[in-house]
Amino acid sequence: MELSEHIKTANVEDVTLKRPFHPALRGTLCVTSHHLLFSDRKDEASWQLLILLRNIDAIEKRAVGSSGTITIKCKDLLVLQLEIPGMEECLNIASSIEALSSLESVTEMYPFFYRPSHLTLQGPWGLSSMEQYYKQTERLWDRWRVSTVNSDYSVCPSYPSAVIVPREVADDMLIRSARFRQGGRFPVLSYCHHRNGMVIMRSSQPLTGANKKRCKEDELLLQAVIDGSELGYVIDLRSAQQAQQARMTGGGFESKSCYSHWKRIHRHHERGKVVQESLIKLVEACSDPSHSVDRWLSKLENSKWLSHVHSALSTAGLVVECVERDGHSVLVHGSEGTDNTLLVSSLAQLILDPASRTVTGFLCLLEREWIQAGHPFQQRCAHSAYSHARLKQECPSFLLLLDCVWQVWRQFPLALEFSEALLLRLAQEAYASNYGTFLCNSEQERCAAGVKENTHCLLQSLLKPDIEEQYLNPLYEPTDLAIWPSVHPQSLQLWTGLFLRWTEYAQNMVEAREEVWSIVKEHRERAGPDQTNNTLSTHCETLTPFENLMDELTIL
Repeated sequence: MELSEHIKTANVEDVTLKRPFHPALRGTLCVTSHHLLFSDRKDEASWQLLILLRNIDAIEKRAVGSSGTITIKCKDLLVLQLEIPGMEECLNIASSIEALSSLESVTEMYPFFYRPSHLTLQGPWGLSSMEQYYKQTERLWDRWRVSTVNSDYSVCPSYPSAVIVPREVADDMLIRSARFRQGGRFPVLSYCHHRNGMVIMRSSQPLTGANKKRCKEDELLLQAVIDGSELGYVIDLRSAQQAQQARMTGGGFESKSCYSHWKRIHRHHERGKVVQESLIKLVEACSDPSHSVDRWLSKLENSKWLSHVHSALSTAGLVVECVERDGHSVLVHGSEGTDNTLLVSSLAQLILDPASRTVTGFLCLLEREWIQAGHPFQQRCAHSAYSHARLKQECPSFLLLLDCVWQVWRQFPLALEFSEALLLRLAQEAYASNYGTFLCNSEQERCAAGVKENTHCLLQSLLKPDIEEQYLNPLYEPTDLAIWPSVHPQSLQLWTGLFLRWTEYAQNMVEAREEVWSIVKEHRERAGPDQTNNTLSTHCETLTPFENLMDELTIL
């Protein structure tokens, strides 16, 4: 079926658009295969609003006399209202939007049609392959190697074609270990610490089952990670009770007797539907302006979103403590190893690795730990917080990561090279994008669909000098030290830039931030790099009221 066949009414005149912060406008509404276009023409001047249909999470229809009203709720939390003359036209527009905003075929989605003049499909796609990462990390060369055992994706469908594993572990051992791990996700290297050579690995749960099955190859693989005299830690992202229950359905955990040099620690993390419902409750609370302060705080607490943020940062801190302070290697896993596992391993690297705090390093981290590592973006980000059609696979794991990074950025405003604007851009792109970066659920699916040959890469686009400049943090001061975010309740705050971005408060804060950044840039240009800190100290009276205002408004 051609996309155009979904369009029952292509154009409607005299449509009234209502949107946040702006007066109502009357103009023409146009539905295309991938966009909703509203055009207002007055006095030869033209104003247009273009919405990617993939960004629409839900629509609500309501009759008003002989006309109709459509409320559009977007995945980036924007809510629009369209008043359309004629009920038939209203129903036709709504039907077209519903069909075109939920296309299932990847190749029909807009990234396959997006052709900006400043980008080309020629050349490599992405920032770095696993082989390139290995070549750039000299500390891996003695004890680690790149394996292409998964080159045809038959060993693990969700892993990339190349992975980094202990040098002494042969490929046939990896195959046997994969059979013993859920989804074939055998232990692979995620990060090697630049100070002491300790590593963070990740995998899925072992399939020990009720009969306590063993896999000698899996045991030897983990033993190869550490010397016989060393101790490693398995951070299981389930409670001990959940891990025990998993054995009854074929899953399980690493037993002390079989993995004698590995100590298992359980840290309970919610996942799947629970986290999705938490997001829905939070957005519902943020969208209702009629709350009293007490009711607002109650609904915020009941959403438990900040509890998930706390769990992620707390466990990442535990991983960092094992690696940085105690000098031990770590294996992180939950059940599938595609959500909370990636969340914790990514945050631990951000805390540990100064390279991951640069714009390029952070984007490479996301590419390596989420896109290449097989986070199922297509399933998890099919809908956001407004949709009435719930899928079991939905879960805002990536959004939770970005929120946690924002918490770190807020606590350490000098340590990260990128600004909040980059996090907001990534949050929007993960749910609806012109680019192919977040399409599909794995590298295998992207290869089968021809994503790399037929779409543009968001991460490459973000690093173009004129674009990257928009996302730089003018306060950035590099440090080689680990940064330890606080997880005390008073230290974690609602990400207002995301969850309240379409409120008047958020718009005022955006203007305030822009003013502060312009002040900082001006001082840097005048003072030079050596005197920057002194200059900022001199003008602390300018910055302090802003930061205090941020604190007060964020708490409210």
